[in-house]
Amino acid sequence: MGYMQPDDDNVVLSPDSWLEDDSPQEVDAQIDEYDLTSSPNDFNVATIVDFIGSGAVVIPGFQRHFVWDIKRASKLIESLIIGLPVPQVFLYEEARNKFLVIDGQQRLMSIYYFVNGRFPRKDRRVELRRIVDELGTIPESVLGDDEFFDNFNLQLPKISPHQANRFHGLNFNTLGDYQTSFKLRTIRNVIVKQVKPTDDDSSIYEMFNRLNTGGVLLTPQEIRASLYHSHFYEALHRLNLSAGWRALLGRPEPELHMRDTEVLLRAIALWRSSDTYAPSMVRFLNEFSKHARDMDSSEVAYIGGMVDKFLAAVQDVPRTPFLSRQKRFSVPLFESVFVAAMEKLEANASWALTEKDVSDIANDPDFSKHSQEQTTDTANVRGRIQAARKVLA
Repeated sequence: MGYMQPDDDNVVLSPDSWLEDDSPQEVDAQIDEYDLTSSPNDFNVATIVDFIGSGAVVIPGFQRHFVWDIKRASKLIESLIIGLPVPQVFLYEEARNKFLVIDGQQRLMSIYYFVNGRFPRKDRRVELRRIVDELGTIPESVLGDDEFFDNFNLQLPKISPHQANRFHGLNFNTLGDYQTSFKLRTIRNVIVKQVKPTDDDSSIYEMFNRLNTGGVLLTPQEIRASLYHSHFYEALHRLNLSAGWRALLGRPEPELHMRDTEVLLRAIALWRSSDTYAPSMVRFLNEFSKHARDMDSSEVAYIGGMVDKFLAAVQDVPRTPFLSRQKRFSVPLFESVFVAAMEKLEANASWALTEKDVSDIANDPDFSKHSQEQTTDTANVRGRIQAARKVLA
């Protein structure tokens, strides 16, 4: 019997239905009690901009692209200028003088960009994210580069058909008497700190999951990338941008909510730790990401080099055999092929994958048996990987 995809009720698709996955995107585990402290602080605009510029407030580009357009950002700035309240921001105190943004990135970055007089071009935001990954901030040389930024002049709608908004077209330097009052406007920042347990990040993950008030909720991978930032994650995001991986997915640009990064993470995690896999998949990826923070540079380099070898080994294989009958990229199939292929490459660096290899795995009876239902159960995940090993052997 050929490879059968999971029932539609068990498949979670991204909004444009390019991906066929089998793991729920919610955490349904028991929530324990934690000793957390939260303290409200009213930081003014000048302080917020200084914190971002110095790196004290970390708004990692990999958490999510800056997605607001200039009109939405301008409305926020106008609200601050005229003294209207804006939603509070949640920060997690990761270490002394280092705060992760749990909720409020779009607002904070809009303020930062306005004070610096620059607004990021939409087609360069992926590259800006990569720069932030590598440097932790946006250098002045990049802020001043017209290839990356336009000037941030407020774009505000007319008050009436014959009356323009008095702030339309202004920038930070042309605010006049309003500039000082704007810099002194305050935003409520709720700073959360975990007192105990000191070795368990699950409460912070849950806060990322629940305290998202600004538009679209973060996906588990966006939360994970923010919470478990490491040298491994920097390498993972670089791999996600590589030409070979983009070609295999059939998507030239990274997916906005990081589902493509999650697919790659899932494959790597199963390659490195399939013998310890246990549901849920969300929890498994969280634990692997937490472990990856302690990887040294040589281990991170080894993983990155092996992924590059895999992409080279699969470069002559078309995307077609990795697709389901619905023409979506199949995560269960890809991760099984990936794990078995990586083990082959570790034994023989010159080995290459073929289209027939992938098709044979997809149509293998054992692979199909472990792909029918409850596909993220331990027995089924390991069964699919073992079927792929058998075929490639």
